[in-house]
Amino acid sequence: MTTEQRASLPDTTRTNGATPNPWWANAVVYQIYPRSFQDSDGDGIGDIPGIISRLDYLADLGVDVIWLSPVFRSPQDDNGYDIADYQDIEPMFGTMDDMDRLIAAVHERGMKLIMDLVVNHTSDEHAWFQASRDKDDPHADWYIWRKARPGFKPGEPGAEPNRWGSYFGGSIWQYDERRGEYYLHQYSRKQPDLNWENPAVRHAVYDMMNWWMDRGIDGFRMDVITQISKPYDAAGLLPGEEGASVDELPLGPEGYSNAFPFCSDGPRLDEYLAEMRREVFAGREGFITVGEAPGITPERNRHITDPRNGELDMLFIFNHTDVDHGEQSMWDVVPWRLTDLKATLGGQQRAVADAGWASLFFCNHDQPRVVSRWGDDSNEESRARSAKAIGLLLHMHRGTPYVYQGEELGMTNAHFTSLDQYQDIQSHNMYRQRVLDAGIVTHEQMMDSLAQMSRDNARTPMQWDASKYAGFMPADADVEPWLTVNPNHEVINAAAEVDDPRSVHAFYKRLIALRHEDPTVAAGDWTLVDADDESVYAFTRTLGDETLLVMVNMTGGGARIPSECRGLLGGEIDADAVLIATYDPEHAARSASAGALAPWEGMVVRL
Repeated sequence: MTTEQRASLPDTTRTNGATPNPWWANAVVYQIYPRSFQDSDGDGIGDIPGIISRLDYLADLGVDVIWLSPVFRSPQDDNGYDIADYQDIEPMFGTMDDMDRLIAAVHERGMKLIMDLVVNHTSDEHAWFQASRDKDDPHADWYIWRKARPGFKPGEPGAEPNRWGSYFGGSIWQYDERRGEYYLHQYSRKQPDLNWENPAVRHAVYDMMNWWMDRGIDGFRMDVITQISKPYDAAGLLPGEEGASVDELPLGPEGYSNAFPFCSDGPRLDEYLAEMRREVFAGREGFITVGEAPGITPERNRHITDPRNGELDMLFIFNHTDVDHGEQSMWDVVPWRLTDLKATLGGQQRAVADAGWASLFFCNHDQPRVVSRWGDDSNEESRARSAKAIGLLLHMHRGTPYVYQGEELGMTNAHFTSLDQYQDIQSHNMYRQRVLDAGIVTHEQMMDSLAQMSRDNARTPMQWDASKYAGFMPADADVEPWLTVNPNHEVINAAAEVDDPRSVHAFYKRLIALRHEDPTVAAGDWTLVDADDESVYAFTRTLGDETLLVMVNMTGGGARIPSECRGLLGGEIDADAVLIATYDPEHAARSASAGALAPWEGMVVRL
């Protein structure tokens, strides 16, 4: 579909696909991590003018929506997810004029733009928080403040209101000498949680959101939005506080209890999301709302994304990304099984079969590169094959697919070997806590965990070409990129792939076009085939009289096609019945007819 064709389609049915589903049910979203996408001025950090210079690449790829990670003014403690001013642009990324030019340029190419909004917490440098440090200020209860635990001196060890641990390491509470109290921060100590119980907080957030919508953006991806409601008891106390009606959980090996079960999907979440819908989006058309949803089950995803409930259009739920996490922590990496991935993705699909909607993703700025995680990046052939297979598997599910920058090239993990190569605050905090403070793992064990799971694996600069800095910044720049460019950019880069019909990029382009063109891909029912096969992931998509069979060998060896699939195929098939394949239609037809798949072979067959 050309840019002109895409732009001419009405907002409600942007393709000839899943009508009468909303436009975003037929769409493909592309996430940009601005710091790492394109540096236009040679300072080593990506920026908004750089993004504008690459929009034709995204339009040619065929994506419908660009999701922009935060570019708001921020001290960058957590790379922009710590916002100090919601209505200004961080100077390292550009200016508000640059932002307005980006919005216009995206729309000129028939695409939409959504911004990454963080309203569970702000930066501690936000004016709201600075005012909140004064007990007599009108903003005094805009954040979650608590006195020291009775019997302890404020600021001393053990004086924290409860023993909850921060997801970034250490206590969830930080003592503030000016106020003489502790504030709650689920993430970095420089990311204090807002008090959504206060109506003034909520309406200040809604006013800001309306300001951006009026400026021309098309919606929001909302960071950890399912953590805005906290589990207060009748006395206004949190679990584990002195006198609270609910005890905290047992302490973990790092010396803290896990706040996650308490702070995710809190008791007033539905109320807040419905209020947001009314206050910001009522009367608007053509927008999209996506919520990052840690702790949300597939069944709750169905409720929140059911249009009848008036909350959000889509959620990112994460049970499928936990299949290689140990019982204690994401840093305890364990071998994963294909049957576990089938079970989790299958549960997500079945939950929204009749109501609600699914977001489809394997990669984002917080997840390692999927081709290194669940594919095989040990050599170029297996990397390209597994990247295509994994892409086919994801995009053929029912829901809206998300492509994270570089995923369409098959970019890999960073393969860093020393701690000083990492910039991510979470990685450094967890190394300190697990190796130096608690001593529960060795240096070597933690370095292995970081190499597999650190968020920096996804944040290395975008690989545009084979030049010194991968085309991310000028090769003769006086500074280094903020994060080291992956050395394999000399082989894996957009310039090498865009015009190669056999490349991962070309395959993603066909995948995206297929969703736009085929109503069954966009809207068909989903049914798993052979849940117990550990090599082949197979399912059908059905719409009316048409059924598509999807089969993907998720291993580097040959695999037998499950008997149920062979029964559906009914014997030999012709290449014309193959809609898309990771090898080629002729190869796929031979494989399907013979009942065996080659390494990392995937295909979609019209039955």
